[in-house]
Amino acid sequence: MTTRNDAIPTLGRGGRSWYEDGRGRIGHWLPGLVLVGTITAAAYGLRSLPGLSNLSPIILGVIIGVLLGNIAPLQRQFEAGVALSGKGLLRAAVAMLGLQVTIGQLLGIGAWGLFSAAFVLFVTFFATLAIGRAMNISPQLTVLIASGTSVCGAAAIAGANSAIKAPDEDVTYAIGCITLFGTIAMFAYPAIGHFLGLEGRQYGLWIGLSVHEVAQVVGAGFQGGDQAGQTAVIAKLARVLLLAVLVFGLALHFSPRYNSGQVREATRPPLVPVFIIAFLALCIANSAGIVPEALRLTLIEITPVMLTAALAALGLGTRFNRLRQLGMKPLVLCAIATGLIAVLSLILVVG
Repeated sequence: MTTRNDAIPTLGRGGRSWYEDGRGRIGHWLPGLVLVGTITAAAYGLRSLPGLSNLSPIILGVIIGVLLGNIAPLQRQFEAGVALSGKGLLRAAVAMLGLQVTIGQLLGIGAWGLFSAAFVLFVTFFATLAIGRAMNISPQLTVLIASGTSVCGAAAIAGANSAIKAPDEDVTYAIGCITLFGTIAMFAYPAIGHFLGLEGRQYGLWIGLSVHEVAQVVGAGFQGGDQAGQTAVIAKLARVLLLAVLVFGLALHFSPRYNSGQVREATRPPLVPVFIIAFLALCIANSAGIVPEALRLTLIEITPVMLTAALAALGLGTRFNRLRQLGMKPLVLCAIATGLIAVLSLILVVG
């Protein structure tokens, strides 16, 4: 009769079993995962404090991560789990955004709304790239700011970064810029919309086409009423869906640059990232109604938690001296891009 240990095949390195290897990997990741989980819980807990309730837990997680990473740099035992959180969780969270979009919803804003979403996204993206180049800002940081402004904030920055592999400081800086101007928009645009006399659908479409984060779109959109809020969310989801197109384009552009002739074909990353394929698959499944509603709602609730954890992990690798070296020019670039997408969207809505 075999014992328990005899029944476990010894196929791991040095005669170790897969069971033992698995335990070793979990132990390798666990300290970093616990650290990131603690920061995530703290980010959500801080939202209950006066003055912080309007801040996204994502930006709070980044702030805590940056502060902690600079006060007490990561010890070696945390590195593996933090790295896993910063990459794996980030890609999984972006993929799960597909559960928030259905083809039927997108059709609800009409052909002109869909055209407007695509038009403002790509014009803003490429115009921001050109302006960033003229301002002599690093190409990677420029791409991150252009992606966050034109698509959907932090999630778009995460998706773009999977293709361009920017430094952690660039990612943190871009998220900070997007959060700042998205928050300003959330409070300023309702007043502007009222001043301009925009009717509900016009106002909602403008908000959905121009504001950065989904949460900011909800906050600004429903200040114009239910019709405005619903239109804003649908227009925003149209931009979110185009994230797949953007990341595909970035992967197509950047992959040859980083792998031309220097890396074996077998080791090259896939041209279309797996998480983007998963994003599209979940969108199709959601449109077909084959995802159980209870599961879908649960995963939608989990997605921002995963984004908070992943970006907190990136924050832990960010250094203040690197952020200072980046200067104010990227912040100015984000302000210009934010103004551009707002004006362009408004012209399309009222014109």
